[in-house]
Amino acid sequence: MARVSTTLSDAACLAALRSCRLFESLRPDDLRRIADFARLRRVPKGAFLFREGEPTLGFYIVRSGAIHVHRLGADGREKGIHLFRAGESLAEATLAEGLGYPAHACAVEPSVVVFVPRDDFMDLLKQRPDLSIKMLASMSQHLRVLVNALDDMNRKDVETRLAHWLVRRCPDPSSSEPAVIRLDVTQTVLAAELRVRQETLSRALQRLRELGHLAIEGRLITVANTARLRTLTAEG
Repeated sequence: MARVSTTLSDAACLAALRSCRLFESLRPDDLRRIADFARLRRVPKGAFLFREGEPTLGFYIVRSGAIHVHRLGADGREKGIHLFRAGESLAEATLAEGLGYPAHACAVEPSVVVFVPRDDFMDLLKQRPDLSIKMLASMSQHLRVLVNALDDMNRKDVETRLAHWLVRRCPDPSSSEPAVIRLDVTQTVLAAELRVRQETLSRALQRLRELGHLAIEGRLITVANTARLRTLTAEG
């Protein structure tokens, strides 16, 4: 994981902080204070930001790319928790407890993140209690995402989750006309977002093709009938 050139750091770091929900209500001078000790880092695909159990050194904001947070099950398979994308923060909930990172965080595509060091940020929180309130709101949002994800995994099979993902990206979910979706992510990233293995996603895509719901050409997916595909999500 490499530090980004200092010629990019100031402007890019401020832009990432402004885009983050955690800091959306902060004044420009407060953002600059955080930018003074924050660090931009480029993360190659497959590299880890941290691993489960490692000491908490700070938290991260995704500027570009995608970071997959997951744990390993007893069988050694990844259990996806959440896929963090541009503008999202991760691991801020670990700052106060000091028990280490509770999961693994790995880049599933080349990414750039802002690293906010724990000690510097905790010093700032002592001076700015209003920021602590914002952090509580952000952590609450993460909890809702996790609860919804667990609910999806318990109530929906992979094909249903994939159908729901596709329907949300169609211009008119009630239309019986074809809709073309251009994938803006790789299948690896999409699999992480749906919390399945890539081969499981490939089988789900193939099954929806066989049922006549989809046609796939490169990164273009044509949904034959959005309203009909939507019926697969009715139980979700």
